[in-house]
Amino acid sequence: MAPIVWIVIGFSIIFLATTLGSALVWFFPNEISEKVNTVFLGFASGIMIAASVWSLLIPSIEGAADYGKFSFVPAAAGVLAGGLFLVLLDHAVPHFHKGTGEEEGPRLALAKPVKMFLAVTIHNIPEGLSVGFAFGAAMSAGGEGAYIGALALAIGIAIQNFPEGAAVALPMKNATGSRGKAFLYGTASGAVEPLFAVVGFFLASVLSAGQPWFLAFAAGAMLFVVAEDLIPDSHLGSHPHLGTWGVMFGFVIMMVLDVALG
Repeated sequence: MAPIVWIVIGFSIIFLATTLGSALVWFFPNEISEKVNTVFLGFASGIMIAASVWSLLIPSIEGAADYGKFSFVPAAAGVLAGGLFLVLLDHAVPHFHKGTGEEEGPRLALAKPVKMFLAVTIHNIPEGLSVGFAFGAAMSAGGEGAYIGALALAIGIAIQNFPEGAAVALPMKNATGSRGKAFLYGTASGAVEPLFAVVGFFLASVLSAGQPWFLAFAAGAMLFVVAEDLIPDSHLGSHPHLGTWGVMFGFVIMMVLDVALG
């Protein structure tokens, strides 16, 4: 396939998966149970941890081979920079964490559904960037194998975006009183991913020397989301085995995808 076809497929499926997950609001009358939510969040955590390692950090270290024994530097610095980026976003954007009931960012007079939407949206940014950086690196490397590896990452992100879309839309139905609005909120929360995938793609493809740093940056941002939000919000204390097995299965699925296709 032509490179543009690989890129369009990769950028489209991450958004389509969120939309399909959000569409569950039309079929389920109530919010998902706490146990199911624990599994969903644990599963998403496992996907993102494995993607950060196999799809981003290992390629980052391999891409910095010219640094010799210091090839770890872009990976280490990028991870920390990605975490710092999420901290800055948390302080700059008003949002509400449903799991903890806490508000962060500027205290603006926004409706609660809007703040819930912003909380999910800003934490979808790293996922979009990671896919964009992966495809940008694939374009620089050339060859079908590189694009298949980037597509493996996009597929993994898409798999976890499906339950994530449901986890956004179903609570929104109660918050807004409308299935239509809840579906739109869920869909819109995923729209940021292809948008930032485009940003990441152009950064990685134009500034090829920065690819190891970009890949590690995306990994750090995703790891921050996992540690800061997904695992705490999954209520592992209430259902420890369910959440832990969710993490394990998510990790294994993403690892298999990357090794088999990467």
